Amino acid sequence: MKQITVMEKYPVFTIEVDKSETTFCNVDEIIAYLKIKIEEHPVAVVIGVFDHYAHTSSLEVGEISDSIKDAKNLICCFGKALPKPEVMAVRPRSFGIADMGESFVVSFMEAPNPDANAAMEKWVKAIANR
Repeated sequence: MKQITVMEKYPVFTIEVDKSETTFCNVDEIIAYLKIKIEEHPVAVVIGVFDHYAHTSSLEVGEISDSIKDAKNLICCFGKALPKPEVMAVRPRSFGIADMGESFVVSFMEAPNPDANAAMEKWVKAIANR
């Protein structure tokens, strides 16, 4: 797993897992696994799944890299406090899961909560389970 800056401002954790390194066969299986991890967490909650590939491909102006075969976001929240309304701007969290043909790329933006980051990083690293 590595940390990168996307578009010169967004701190993102990302990992590429070759399909030979995992038992997961598709994006939906990874989402199902991550949903279980979120539901087991004492604070986190699943909000929903966004089919980014379907949405973008349905747009007349939509563009998708030829290397991306499927792409979905799993949206969740680790918020256990709401001290001021501006905190809502950095929530919820989103896992991006992309099928690249021979591998999966899983990414998420750094959360302001270090415990949330640690949990998300642990779950994502475990996708490489072979």
